[in-house]
Amino acid sequence: MAEDKDQEETNEVPEDEATDGDATDGDATDGDATDEAGSDAAPTNEPAAADAPPQRAAVQVDDSDTMCTYANFCRVTGSPEELIVDFALNPQPMGAPTSPIQIKQRTVMNYYTAKRLLAALQMSVQRHEAVFGVLETDITKRVATK
Repeated sequence: MAEDKDQEETNEVPEDEATDGDATDGDATDGDATDEAGSDAAPTNEPAAADAPPQRAAVQVDDSDTMCTYANFCRVTGSPEELIVDFALNPQPMGAPTSPIQIKQRTVMNYYTAKRLLAALQMSVQRHEAVFGVLETDITKRVATK
């Protein structure tokens, strides 16, 4: 039973990091006020504190059927309604590849979800750089400094 509680706790994601789509399937997201039972919170006459941090909602995630893949290549394309992100493994990361890169994973999302993903990734990279130092994305600069 304790193992189930640990698993449940590790799957909770703060609302500002969740990127699971729009609130069209009954989820209480995007600042909807709900109490623990899920009913709407009663409005109060007190003004909200201007400097109070936003409330975080726990999002339950089931990752039991997830397939994990690695990618060192990403291509982003889109249409006016959707963003398409392709992930692949480039076997020749230095220089131009001699054979076509085979796309193995494609994620299609709306721009609202893409913007939430952008914010979550930005926050994660900032935390990583605060601990380990700035990440240089230009491989030629990275190789030249070693």
